[in-house]
Amino acid sequence: MKQRIPVAWQKLNRMLTAGLLVLIVIFSAPGLSADQRPTLLVMGDSLSAAYGIEQEQGWVTLLAERLKDEVQVVNASISGETTSGGAQRLASIIGQRQPDIVLLELGGNDGLRGLPPTQMRANLASMIEQSQQAGADVLLLGIDIPPNYGQAYRDAFTGVFHSLAGEYNVALVPFLLEGVALNDELMQSDGIHPTAEAQPIILENVWPELEPLLDSVVSASSS
Repeated sequence: MKQRIPVAWQKLNRMLTAGLLVLIVIFSAPGLSADQRPTLLVMGDSLSAAYGIEQEQGWVTLLAERLKDEVQVVNASISGETTSGGAQRLASIIGQRQPDIVLLELGGNDGLRGLPPTQMRANLASMIEQSQQAGADVLLLGIDIPPNYGQAYRDAFTGVFHSLAGEYNVALVPFLLEGVALNDELMQSDGIHPTAEAQPIILENVWPELEPLLDSVVSASSS
């Protein structure tokens, strides 16, 4: 004798089946889970790694919040990083992230260690070349150092950023900590790292040079 299934159970079964089909369509539809936003990569040291403050207070996080609907920001900054370390890491990161824009904020630790500016220049040049060969626009974030090693070394150090920007035709922020570095209220007790209150100022130092690059990549991705 054939068992009859109650009507209520038949309706419930049809509802569950329909719901399952909808879920299958949602999760199997191509591209729905992929992030189609352009990618901005920050390669920096402690100035971009939010050293001494909460991560969400750092200028890179503030940038990510500003761009969250348009651009994916990847912060690959490491406190203590030198240009040599950055140059060694960059190829792998580019291969994984395929950035559209690369921000290079390195050199400060080279200067604090008194490393030759020619060595710093070679490392940054390598990073610019790697980025450009991968099709990414580059923004160079310049930094200054205290005159501990004499004015000649300081001039050679800061001159690296300007000469690279000219040679490779890349955008340059001459001094990332403009309006911050000489203000004791905006610097941590070590005199090297900015406070949380300084982070919005740093972002605004970067923004005028970064915005045209963002406009270009966002327009290209939406066309």
